[in-house]
Amino acid sequence: MSKYTFLRPVLWTQNLDETIGFYTHILGFTLLGRNDNWQWASLKKDDIQIMLSKPNKHEKFEGISFTGSFYFNVEKVDELWENLKTKAKICYEIETFEWEMREFAIYDNNGYILQFGEPVNEISKAE
Repeated sequence: MSKYTFLRPVLWTQNLDETIGFYTHILGFTLLGRNDNWQWASLKKDDIQIMLSKPNKHEKFEGISFTGSFYFNVEKVDELWENLKTKAKICYEIETFEWEMREFAIYDNNGYILQFGEPVNEISKAE
């Protein structure tokens, strides 16, 4: 049986430079690689990797067609909230939910929803 070892999403963008800037300057990702001929880039932060790409001529791109969000499990979610709340458009503010996650969400420069959460039991362990 096949083994899945890693998921690295590819986010489409019409403006590669702007999107690289958002992820590196606002979220602290590092640019691993870039190919302007392909209109492609690879980024990493800690254990998270994403790729960015301008849609090719074979793809019908009319803005974001992703119907979901990207959920990041993080440590020190309150600290991250304090850092991002004035730097990005807010989807929803930080809150502790009944499913025992403390989380918030922002929009990236393309309109993708990025959620950040930490289990409540992990927060209490750190204190």
